Amino acid sequence: MFKQSAQHIGTYYAGTYGQIPLRPHLQESLDCDVIIVGAGFSGLHTGLRLALAGKKVVLLEASRLAWAASGRNGGQALPGWSCDMPPLEKALGTERARLLWDSMVWAAEEMRELPERHGFDIDYRSGALYTAVLPRRARLLQENLEEAEQKYGYQRLSFIAQKDLPQWIASPRYLAALHDSGAAHLNPLKLAQGLAGAIEAAGGRIFEQSKALDWQETNNGYSVRCEHGEVRGDVLVLACNAYIDGLDRELSKRLLPVGSYQVATAPLDPELAHSLLPRGTCAIDNQFVPDYFRVTPDNRLLFGGGCTYLGGIPKDVPAATRPYLERVFPQLRGVQIDYGWGGHIDCTMPRTPDVGRQGQKYWLQGFSGHGILPTLAAARAVSDAILGQDQLLGLYQGLDNPRFPGGDLLAAPIEAVGKAWYRLRDFI
Repeated sequence: MFKQSAQHIGTYYAGTYGQIPLRPHLQESLDCDVIIVGAGFSGLHTGLRLALAGKKVVLLEASRLAWAASGRNGGQALPGWSCDMPPLEKALGTERARLLWDSMVWAAEEMRELPERHGFDIDYRSGALYTAVLPRRARLLQENLEEAEQKYGYQRLSFIAQKDLPQWIASPRYLAALHDSGAAHLNPLKLAQGLAGAIEAAGGRIFEQSKALDWQETNNGYSVRCEHGEVRGDVLVLACNAYIDGLDRELSKRLLPVGSYQVATAPLDPELAHSLLPRGTCAIDNQFVPDYFRVTPDNRLLFGGGCTYLGGIPKDVPAATRPYLERVFPQLRGVQIDYGWGGHIDCTMPRTPDVGRQGQKYWLQGFSGHGILPTLAAARAVSDAILGQDQLLGLYQGLDNPRFPGGDLLAAPIEAVGKAWYRLRDFI
């Protein structure tokens, strides 16, 4: 569905990384224990956990490592899922939903410790603000805090009244906020490259520019065919997300690729950059289509929030994003924008993650634009199941992710109409 490339697109992350390691194409026939298709966060986290457990792992990536959403996202590591907790509670009941939440809290702590454990840097910074623009959504923040404490035992949220917001954010737009000390922000491309290096150190192999053309179940497991090679393994993990395309039609029908985009300003005066978010947090509002932003270590503002349910990306991302950026920070009116980029996120209809298995085929997808911590939590569930412990995976399999109505031609327009209504509600 989407054209893949041998090069990373012009994101802030790729533009400032330096020399991005180039890994080989698959040009041979290999046997392994676990074949993982997709070298984004889902595949990398799963691969690392399995390689460390002694499994012989091969990862296949159609483009470059973290070429898609894993290397382009806003870098916000926020506990929770795009759907929030009510759909999980409805599907699983409160007690089982609490187990999933506990796994998310584990993921937040693991994200902090994992780079230190394996010796790589991801520009990790702790803390996030969840902000509200509308009075009813300011009240919702307080309700969220009470529910998190009382129902899930999560004690890391604190309410910030409007009078105290200038200590946290230099914007007149917001009426209240929650601070989450368990959240963080980071450089996603550095995270992906660090995970890849750790996989290789543990004996795993990664092949870039090696698109999986098809897969087959065999008498002994699974076989994945690429243009110049083949991999055979006991277990198959599909971690393609929005780029699953025709590789697995059933999984593809449960996803709608949604366009998302953001910008990075030129480096700001350090004093000005610090003043925008004085406590060093990232921020995201609780509108249906949120604005999200953070300041980078080199004093740029990364700002996103644009979303297109028909899948396209604006031709001029900076021009499309500037009004929203200047609405939040009027003091940055006319600021130079050095980078503007977009990509596709993998939305399910109820925004719940789609993680499961059929035989020894596993899949991780449907993170719906909120994937840094959820991919790690889901990778734990899948890798544990492959290693013989399937309790967490069983929780994910209790979630229902139906096909999008309308088929390939009408799913996106139908969804776009529905989301336009919710966006309108945000403005009313």
